[in-house]
Amino acid sequence: MGNRQRQRLLPRKLSMSWLEPINTSWCLEQICESNYQKLLQLIPALTDFKQTAIGISSHKPALHLVVLERNPYTMTIQLSHRFSTLHELMLPAVTIRVYLDAQLAEVLCDADRPAVSRVYRNPGKVVEIGQYKWRLNYFLQKWLEHCLKTQYQFSESADDANEFRYLS
Repeated sequence: MGNRQRQRLLPRKLSMSWLEPINTSWCLEQICESNYQKLLQLIPALTDFKQTAIGISSHKPALHLVVLERNPYTMTIQLSHRFSTLHELMLPAVTIRVYLDAQLAEVLCDADRPAVSRVYRNPGKVVEIGQYKWRLNYFLQKWLEHCLKTQYQFSESADDANEFRYLS
């Protein structure tokens, strides 16, 4: 089947946020593994940073990392671009749980979408929860791919970590 035929089978306005894999749990695990690898490619010294770090790339907005929580086998970080406009704008402000032992990186929430626990209070909605998590992590995968193309160089930041915390 050629590209032209394949394109006719897809709806005209297909949004990235509404792509749904057939096996969500398997795809979610694959994306989380991929996100972990991409995150370490982008920030090789990720586990060495104590509180904050800044990624610099020529002619691109700075990429800010804040370590929100650190445990022996996990860490929770927030990653965001800082856009300088009339006021400082931090987007997409993605909060990520990094499972160091399992080598997975999972999105908890971002600036545009709340945490799963706030959206789905009924744990019986397993399918919807899986799809929501998959969409969050698919976004992270695409954003990390974009960031990797810009060759950011990260270094420890002396800035106050609280300045960058927009989500809890």
